[in-house]
Amino acid sequence: MNFIQGMAMMGLILTTGWLGAQDTKVETDVGSQLGLGFVELFNGKDLTNWADVNTSPETWSVKDGLLVCTGKPIGVMRSTKKYENFILVIEWRHMEAGGNSGVFLWSDAKPEGNRLPRGMEVQMLELQWPYIHAQRNGKPRHLGYVSGELFGAGGMRAVPENPRGSRSMSYEMRCKGKGEWNRYVVVAVDGTVKLSINGKFVNGIREADGRKGYLCLEAEGAEIHFRRVSIMELPDGRAEELGMVLGGELEGKKD
Repeated sequence: MNFIQGMAMMGLILTTGWLGAQDTKVETDVGSQLGLGFVELFNGKDLTNWADVNTSPETWSVKDGLLVCTGKPIGVMRSTKKYENFILVIEWRHMEAGGNSGVFLWSDAKPEGNRLPRGMEVQMLELQWPYIHAQRNGKPRHLGYVSGELFGAGGMRAVPENPRGSRSMSYEMRCKGKGEWNRYVVVAVDGTVKLSINGKFVNGIREADGRKGYLCLEAEGAEIHFRRVSIMELPDGRAEELGMVLGGELEGKKD
């Protein structure tokens, strides 16, 4: 899939209106039109499709059909498969005020000094985080942190749509607080990411220098629950020929 085809595909996806919907039948119908379908990466029973990277056997578990993360120790688990172009639907809720987590796209799943890997992070912060982690003078951190920020972590570079430094913050605050479910729909095509939060697209980032890799779910100090992690794979792009595959032997390959 070349750039024009990729943008046409993204345009179709973004204009159908189904990505913000809660109706899985609508998702299935549109997926059928595209000749594609969703795969459940969390089956509600166990950790099939996932591999621990640097957390612990107690960090991730399944309880009452939910994927439960204790948040400790800080680290990630990764998908067993690498992904390039896709739509990811993920539903999550924090269980503690000021909770911190996220999902990494196109990740190398190779944690560095802060125990987190390189990749495109889609931030998941509980609404009290800027106040609980206030600056030394007592002033709250920038509220953009809790709006589903998108940013290259671990050295990944990208161009933010709505810049807050090198990060892209959402145009609207749409996340819900502790104990309430949030729904992210992430469209990732050829280094461009678009994020819908609870039914509306409000953020984007582009020209990522890593475009194929693992998905990673993050444990970062606080309990978080996931009840859905679904992915629809889209046609491949040029990640391999551009040397933009992370976590594998093709990383660093040039034209």
